Amino acid sequence: MNEANSSEVSEFIFLGLSTNRPTQYFLFAFSTLSYATIFLGNLSVALTVIFDSHLHSPMYFLLANLSFVDLCFSTSTVPKLIFDLYSSHNTISFQGCIFQMFFLHVMGGCEMVLLVAMAWDRYVAICKPLHYLTIMSPRTCLLLLIGSLIIGLIHSVGQLAFIIHLPFCGSNEIDSFYCDLPRFIKLACIDTYKMEFLVTADSGLISVTTFFLLIFSYIFILFSVWKQSLGSLSKALSTLSAHISVVVLFFGPCIFVYLWPFPTVPVDKFLAILDFMITPILNPAIYTLRNKDMKVAMKKLSKQLMSSKSVC
Repeated sequence: MNEANSSEVSEFIFLGLSTNRPTQYFLFAFSTLSYATIFLGNLSVALTVIFDSHLHSPMYFLLANLSFVDLCFSTSTVPKLIFDLYSSHNTISFQGCIFQMFFLHVMGGCEMVLLVAMAWDRYVAICKPLHYLTIMSPRTCLLLLIGSLIIGLIHSVGQLAFIIHLPFCGSNEIDSFYCDLPRFIKLACIDTYKMEFLVTADSGLISVTTFFLLIFSYIFILFSVWKQSLGSLSKALSTLSAHISVVVLFFGPCIFVYLWPFPTVPVDKFLAILDFMITPILNPAIYTLRNKDMKVAMKKLSKQLMSSKSVC
């Protein structure tokens, strides 16, 4: 980071979601309730998988890591939004903005890879059940997790390396509630056409490619089940339709933001609420709470916690 950046623009001002105070009170209550649900829900899922030996399987390993990534992804923006709505102190330092974008894209890249890994896991479980434990071995699951982190890091660093030294000498107002590449680049003092293209080529194409890869994988799974048994198709369709809903909610805002990165109407910051507050709530509900084994394990863990408290 060069000295010019630090001396000319040392902080950014978020314009937020609304300047109307009653609306801000509503958003504060909504954000606080949403984050509390996200924190408790995803943490409960992760802890349940860790402490219940019956859930030490590839599917639940991936689910636990998805819950952790969802929690981190939401934590990168929502607590700051809650603080800003409460205090009306809507500023973030230059370094804080860079770190938020870095962490946001690492977790976003991680989640995309984990969703693909989970689709692969379902394909193997449904279409190749006799080889499931061989293909989805502990080593394979660990490699998928490490791979998701590496891809997330490469995705994030690859973009930030090109924008971290951009000169900022004009407005420091970001028309959103968090830092992200499109609006950050827009504030630079130079022609940013190449940077805009880079963001579109990286985040946009990755989002679109992963989205269609997931949709096609689910269609292929349904087609494979349909060839085996019509009775199994309805069950698989019921399960996968919920998964597809989460995929659409997660990737929809990403595709909108990065394929049309500089909209004239600031719709993207409201769509971002889906990614940061709605999808992290739906993921534990859809992927785990509808699962009988998970519900039994969570009840068991809660009873153990209650009994330990009573003993204390």
